[in-house]
Amino acid sequence: MLHDRVMVRISPEDGERRSSGGIVIPATAQMAKRLAWGDVHGVGTNVRHVKVGDRVLFNPEDQYEVEVQGAAYLVLRERDVHAIASERSDHGTGLYL
Repeated sequence: MLHDRVMVRISPEDGERRSSGGIVIPATAQMAKRLAWGDVHGVGTNVRHVKVGDRVLFNPEDQYEVEVQGAAYLVLRERDVHAIASERSDHGTGLYL
């Protein structure tokens, strides 16, 4: 990866979801624009905050898709990442966004 690019593989989502009230939402239900979680598999030389192995939250709709060895990945800029879920304990313990 070059410059500020991040290569992400979208986490597989379950087919049907369950709302907090217990209602089953089928996989075919149309949702509003949703952000997606993905796992970082590559970062460019100018990426400062994201590391390989991090889980990131991003908008998958306006990104570039690339296929590497039969697996589909998305390529986005670091500035397009909305949040990083990390188990790093640099400043405390637990899972942070």
